[in-house]
Amino acid sequence: MTADTLFFIEHLSIAFRRRQRNPFIAVNDISFAIRENETLAIVGESGSGKSVTALAIIGLLPNIVTQIPVSSRIMYHERNILSISENERRKMRGADFAMIFQEPMTSLNPVMTVGNQIIEVLRFKRHFSRTAARQRCIQLLDEVGLPDPERTTTHFPGQLSGGQQQRVMIAMALACEPRLLIADEPTTALDVTVQKQIIALLKKLKARHQMSILFISHDLALVGEIADRIVVMRHGSIREQGDTSQIFLNPQDHYTRALLQCRPTIDDFPNRLPVIEDFLGERSRVHSDIVKKTIENRNPPILLHADKIYKSFFRHDGLWRKYEIPAVKNISFTLRRGQTLGIVGESGSGKTTLGLTLLRLRRATQGNVTFDRQAIFSLSDQEFLPFRRRMQIVFQNPYASLNPRFTVGQSLIEPILLHRVAPDRKTAIEQALDWLSRVGLSHDVFYKFPHEFSGGQRQRIALARALTVRPDLLILDEPVSALDVSVQAQILNLLKDIQDDFGISYLFISHDLAVVHFLCDNVMVMRQGEATEIGNIREIFQNPKSDYTQQLLDSIPRGILSHA
Repeated sequence: MTADTLFFIEHLSIAFRRRQRNPFIAVNDISFAIRENETLAIVGESGSGKSVTALAIIGLLPNIVTQIPVSSRIMYHERNILSISENERRKMRGADFAMIFQEPMTSLNPVMTVGNQIIEVLRFKRHFSRTAARQRCIQLLDEVGLPDPERTTTHFPGQLSGGQQQRVMIAMALACEPRLLIADEPTTALDVTVQKQIIALLKKLKARHQMSILFISHDLALVGEIADRIVVMRHGSIREQGDTSQIFLNPQDHYTRALLQCRPTIDDFPNRLPVIEDFLGERSRVHSDIVKKTIENRNPPILLHADKIYKSFFRHDGLWRKYEIPAVKNISFTLRRGQTLGIVGESGSGKTTLGLTLLRLRRATQGNVTFDRQAIFSLSDQEFLPFRRRMQIVFQNPYASLNPRFTVGQSLIEPILLHRVAPDRKTAIEQALDWLSRVGLSHDVFYKFPHEFSGGQRQRIALARALTVRPDLLILDEPVSALDVSVQAQILNLLKDIQDDFGISYLFISHDLAVVHFLCDNVMVMRQGEATEIGNIREIFQNPKSDYTQQLLDSIPRGILSHA
């Protein structure tokens, strides 16, 4: 422990109780220091112990923690935080350390205005008068870059975008001017441009307030943009730690190298992405030069043609007047069999609305769609039913789209029987089990419920459910946005394999240009409901004609290499 050490975590171990089983070791004997005025990043996959470590520092571990050894210490100003009372720890929260959680909408009170939530912190923690607290609240919202901060104080969280919600969380965390700011995956599901803004904001605030930041992420490329030092964790243990330049340029651990290699880049076109197991000797290496099995016809027939699609929403202003909010404006494109069209853009650009409109889950205001030479918007619901089987969607959040009261087997069998893909229940079960195997899941998954699986496993289940009816078109709405880089690589490789085997066409909606670059043949860039650019993936990425496309490309995190 050196003179500039702010926090020192020494031999920290944390175990969780499990019913009728041995305790689960979430963190296993880890030690590291957080220095004054530095940004330390903890990197690793889900389950590596990153967030549990952060919760231990701030004193918010859940009640199911069964034991923390006496030898474990978290030292701050020569005091062991683990041994102080809850009342003392409560006084330290906000003033000494504060936390920005991964999902702001679950951390902000949905029925309180943004202003009242920040004012509450200032009055309770710093004993401001209401007038002074309101003035300071406006200053904080202005400091984190929210437009018209005085008006923003009157908004509820649900009225703000994801990036704005995250800025509110940062403002709330800064209210008491903490010495340490813990940021737990603060940009995971944000657009690349908003992500870049949040990273730049954290850098600026760190310099202005002379504070330390503990930045938690699964993305090493992103961490390289902000961190001074990096701690790499896996399965509760530290695999490697050191300066950011050393971790990037000369990683010593195989797991660190794997994390650096798993994320897709826009610099080459590999046919497959490496996954963690490829580097750790846990299975035979899959080389990126495997020959694709895609359809040899370079000009396959057109499957889907969208012609001047408009979609507007209408809101009422008063009793009689209503006004139009255009979400999708004059979108036209063609998707061929066995190919993938990527749709990229920021939140609110109309990507998801377009996908739902194509499936008739939203009624188009104008325009038409031809699917396999049939105009589908003019069909009745009964006439469209056969096309419903052939056009499927995988939503961004698989847990929200899977019925929590259905076992995985029930969720898979239901569409097979509904669309009469199988003649009887026995055959439906066989087909469901076959699809579970194809997406890399064992047959015992069939009898379990969605909550028993990780995010990557649930995404595979959602994918299997969509594929059980053997669709010709699969719309994938941000299917890997919140997944670890290794799980993301597994899902992307799986999507390529399925497309190669069955010739399915994909409409891939994403804000991650590196992922789109790996998976897609063509790309359409959307902004404020309009298509600013559409064309071949290589042409768009190598020679973008739109300034907005160039802005998206410039926002892709490239780690320490971006500063070289």
